[in-house]
Amino acid sequence: MPVSYVLVERGNPSNRTAPKKFYAQLKSAGEVTLRQLMKEISARSTVSPADTMSVLESLLEIVPEKLGQGQIVRLGDMGSFSASVTSEGVDKADKFVAASMITGYKIRFRPGKEMTKAVSALDFRKAE
Repeated sequence: MPVSYVLVERGNPSNRTAPKKFYAQLKSAGEVTLRQLMKEISARSTVSPADTMSVLESLLEIVPEKLGQGQIVRLGDMGSFSASVTSEGVDKADKFVAASMITGYKIRFRPGKEMTKAVSALDFRKAE
């Protein structure tokens, strides 16, 4: 099934006088819930729906815990999760106060080889 996209006109943020251009933007086809994923995983394996949900729920607890311990969570060919922060800058290291100067925390996902390979084979179609 092809992935749908729409064209969106955008300006150049670094040069506001430059002519606007059209860029592709993916169009959502909806969403899938954890429960729906559980049912599909269970249907494709020999694992019961309850056991599948238990594993997914445990993953939801363990990944943030490991990220909070400063670890990168690698899920094999699926990819990895890591954390990063944004902060204000200071002239001297001893002037840095984490509580007030760390302004954001992000979780990043980097797809693994198999995930990247699967996505690279996608077909695209302009949404109607």
